[in-house]
Amino acid sequence: MQDILSEIIAHKKIEVARQKEETPFSLLEKRILKETTPFYSLKAALEQSTTGIIAEFKRRSPSKGWINRTAEVTPVAKAYEAAGAAALSVLTDEPYFGGTLADLRTATESVSIPVMRKEFIVDEYQIYDAKLSGASAILLIAAAITMEESKRFTELAEQLQLEVLLELHDERETDYITPMNRLIGINNRNLGSFVTDVQKSFRMIDLLPCESLLISESGISDPQVVRELRDAGYRGFLIGENFMKSNNPGESLKTFLIKINS
Repeated sequence: MQDILSEIIAHKKIEVARQKEETPFSLLEKRILKETTPFYSLKAALEQSTTGIIAEFKRRSPSKGWINRTAEVTPVAKAYEAAGAAALSVLTDEPYFGGTLADLRTATESVSIPVMRKEFIVDEYQIYDAKLSGASAILLIAAAITMEESKRFTELAEQLQLEVLLELHDERETDYITPMNRLIGINNRNLGSFVTDVQKSFRMIDLLPCESLLISESGISDPQVVRELRDAGYRGFLIGENFMKSNNPGESLKTFLIKINS
């Protein structure tokens, strides 16, 4: 099967280069000095939450095509917050996921909980863009960057008051973990084939530092699995497709949470 991640990363580098031509990096740096958007800690929100759900706004995926093509950010984001989401994740990749930076900005202006920029970050430029769009956290995908880049991007994010969720996909990527990584996610989806296997979270938990807050991502559709993951030590659960495939994602989240607690 074609390696979807490699294709996305190659396209992303071209995309960022084009963005730099349109809006020079120096201009972003100047805008940051005037940035006054509120910061909501993702780590604190998950520690305090009784749900641990990071509800994702996701219109499409490379493997399944359109999930909810006509979804609008504001009503979905507000409904997620009202239903009990601890935080939101907003995809900002357009070619493969149907998202935009405008979606991120709209979400951050619509809710009073942490919003994470879900993106294939390969350049510092994207981190500045996340901050300027009101995000409180960013995703760093170990499979998409080098260990040196992961460290450098994490340091920059901290300087900009952005939390980092370091996403791992297999045992080899645990080498990316440093003391700075206080939020660590295990993506149950293979980013080469996009096949999901929730057992990956259970297999990898013993390799992760107990002092970090752990998050299981992707392929979660059963409330019982959330309970089992929580018992195993996870405190965050990133879920998007399971909610977004319905006509009312917020209501789907509400029903899911009732089942978790029943």
